[in-house]
Amino acid sequence: MSDATTVTPSNTSGGQTIRPEEAAHFGKLAKDWWDPKGSSAMLHKLNPVRLGFLREAIDIHWAGDVRNTRPLDGKSALDVGCGAGLLCEPLARMGAAVTGVDAAPENVAAAAIHAEGVGLDIRYIAGEIGAQDLGTFDLVTSMEVVEHVADKRAFLAQLAERLAPGGLMVLSTPNRTPQSRLLMIGAAEGVGLIPKGTHHWDDFVTPEELADLLESVGLHMGEARGIAFSPMKGLHLSGDLSLNYIVTARAA
Repeated sequence: MSDATTVTPSNTSGGQTIRPEEAAHFGKLAKDWWDPKGSSAMLHKLNPVRLGFLREAIDIHWAGDVRNTRPLDGKSALDVGCGAGLLCEPLARMGAAVTGVDAAPENVAAAAIHAEGVGLDIRYIAGEIGAQDLGTFDLVTSMEVVEHVADKRAFLAQLAERLAPGGLMVLSTPNRTPQSRLLMIGAAEGVGLIPKGTHHWDDFVTPEELADLLESVGLHMGEARGIAFSPMKGLHLSGDLSLNYIVTARAA
């Protein structure tokens, strides 16, 4: 049996980044987070694309063997804004000792139950990342999260504090463009592909803004790759950054 557990802290400290209304919104989705046809169906389509980028970044950063199915053996990984563990579980299968942190207790409860059910040992924690005394990690990820936090610089500073020397960070977020307003909010939320109220366009971050924010907390951003959509390819990595993009970051 797995040792996957949920820890819910009773207080917070450090810079407050969680928006309570955002945590409540995503907490309501916890019950069917793992249903590929449920309210998180788009995340199930997005996850393989993110994992493709992440695996390549891992192999390049640690000069790994691309044939190795466990490139993170002996390494630790932290996923912030982990939801119900869609990224944590693949990281664990790649060999990492994984910790997932999420603002919604409902999400980490669902994550812990699912991890135990598939025999994965993943530590899950609910609450503010700045409140946790977690130490540092070789890999820090935070996917589709920075657009939801109250203080983006404070949040990125907290992530940077969790990154071990020589470590790798990977972030993804929607871009603030007319295309993302039209397709991600107007179309996708309008027809129910994404739950209504998930996104607020004004909070989207451009690659230039993210690079500046990361620089301000001592990290250098790598070249951004777009996550684009086409009827033929579906969601895929692209040079088109207009909807969504994914980046690496390392100590400057």
